[in-house]
Amino acid sequence: MDIAIASGKGGTGKTLIATNLAKTFAERGNEVHYLDCDVEEPDGHLFLKPEIIEDEEIMLKSPSSVDEDKCEKCGKCADACKYNAIAVVNKNVLFFPELCHICGACSLVCPNDAIIESKRKIGELKKGHSGEVNVTYAALETGEGGMSPRLIQAVRKENRGEINMIDAPPGTACPAVESISGADLVVLVADPTPFGVNDLKLSVDMCRGMEMEPVVIVNRAEYKDENLKKYCESEDLQIVGEIPDDRKVAEIYSRGGMVVEELKKYEDIFIELAEELERLSSGERKREPLTRKSVGSKDIRKTEFKQKDTSPSPDSKRELVIISGKGGTGKTSLTGSFAALAEKPILSDCDVDAADLHLLTDPEVKESGLFSGGLTAEIDQDKCTNCGLCKQQCRFDSIILEEERRYSIDQLKCEGCGVCSIVCPEDAVDLQGAVNGEWFISETRFGGMSHAKLGIAEENSGKLVTLVRENAEGLASDKSANMLIDGAPGTGCSVIASLTDSDYALVVTEPTVSGIYDMERVLDVADHFGIRSGIVINKADLNEEMTEKIEEIGEKRGIEILGKISYDTVFIDAQMQALSVVEYEDEDDPVSLAIREIWKKVEDRISSTSG
Repeated sequence: MDIAIASGKGGTGKTLIATNLAKTFAERGNEVHYLDCDVEEPDGHLFLKPEIIEDEEIMLKSPSSVDEDKCEKCGKCADACKYNAIAVVNKNVLFFPELCHICGACSLVCPNDAIIESKRKIGELKKGHSGEVNVTYAALETGEGGMSPRLIQAVRKENRGEINMIDAPPGTACPAVESISGADLVVLVADPTPFGVNDLKLSVDMCRGMEMEPVVIVNRAEYKDENLKKYCESEDLQIVGEIPDDRKVAEIYSRGGMVVEELKKYEDIFIELAEELERLSSGERKREPLTRKSVGSKDIRKTEFKQKDTSPSPDSKRELVIISGKGGTGKTSLTGSFAALAEKPILSDCDVDAADLHLLTDPEVKESGLFSGGLTAEIDQDKCTNCGLCKQQCRFDSIILEEERRYSIDQLKCEGCGVCSIVCPEDAVDLQGAVNGEWFISETRFGGMSHAKLGIAEENSGKLVTLVRENAEGLASDKSANMLIDGAPGTGCSVIASLTDSDYALVVTEPTVSGIYDMERVLDVADHFGIRSGIVINKADLNEEMTEKIEEIGEKRGIEILGKISYDTVFIDAQMQALSVVEYEDEDDPVSLAIREIWKKVEDRISSTSG
């Protein structure tokens, strides 16, 4: 029985619930396997603390160079690559590994077999035991954003328990889809905030698009309004349990403890949850299948990753990206406050998988359209001779052999590489531009804003982020504009695209074991791309020992701690009024004052970096 725990956004308590459920099921005598598929920021092991018995490097063969004796510099490899990962410039073949999806198209079209493939590490897979719970997790290699689904596949292959608890990555893009695919039950974790309700709607659409009917667990269940309950009722969504908003839980979580082992009240709550989920998993929960959005007559924009000149100039726009290793750290709330404080801000919401900044900025959409970042393939059954070459060559397992030996393409797995079209002897594969999402250009009470919504189960989130940033640059007529970028959490392709060519990265973290672990991983990504960084500690008084550890890490890495913000419900209170914290709270109040002081420091650091 496979139970997937997922969420529309990070920070909802997904891993808290997944790990404590795993322990609860094991205590009830079940053979349990915890599978952490959040490979960008795997945190479950910080709580389960498994004894690792096997450690495996996950390697894939990737094009890395050409045999100069064979290569004719014909450019066919570059023409075949749908990801712009190969270029032929001045008779030199250039490879860009961070863009390569390892589809094999370049090798297939090379007339002289000149492409050299070498082993490429995309991450590490670890297996172990935590008491009676088997644990498998993987950590994505720095800079390997596009390889998340491949690494998740390696984790999912370990589904060997009587009960497999799948801790899925947040959001609705391909990593989340890969993680929950085939599960007997999907449990969506949400909190009763405007952000939580918005992102829950996206996750429900994802599940129903995959013919799966989810259930909901409400975490931090202090209801300031009835919007979450009303939404679930209107959509006939079952709320199977509630976890109270309890600071004791946050404190236990901060130090890596298990609430079912430390608080009797929560042991009883999780036993009831386990019993209900076991009952629900035995039934069939189906919905209508995914339907792709038709192109229609709307404006379709495409974008490509470009190598830009990153040398600073005195009149260049100042680009600040606010990121976090994990979701729920207050990143978007801080961005909203900076927007209220900045002079001439231009906003970019690059968290395209679960965009929330619009909930604080009241945008009026001035322009919108569809985004195409890749291709979609279809097999013409009238031409297909069922030879099976497409299935043999597809590295994404997206070709399905149906009854009567007819082949079709699983659109949820297809990455639009075009290999099936290359190898088909009957020209039976039709490649069309895929609609991967929608983009918006809006006016807010602070200034212009570029934002977007990634389509359900779509790839190319990094390209959509690039388009969001390009649209924002088009809004900035003033060369001294403050470009404020709300980046995605994690370390994957959307984060990489958010960071690229920014002047400064502000990493928002929390004093918890997972907050620290994820902060270090995203700082590694910023270092990898040469982006100067600073740190803000939110909820700094939740765990003073962990706050001191963050300060020590900052000092060791030469990264400045720009400020601390105390644990306070004002973030949620401001959200409920669709306001930033500095608008909601008097400027002399503690949280507002802390944010204002942080902004002064950030503004100074951006000026020195961009100038």
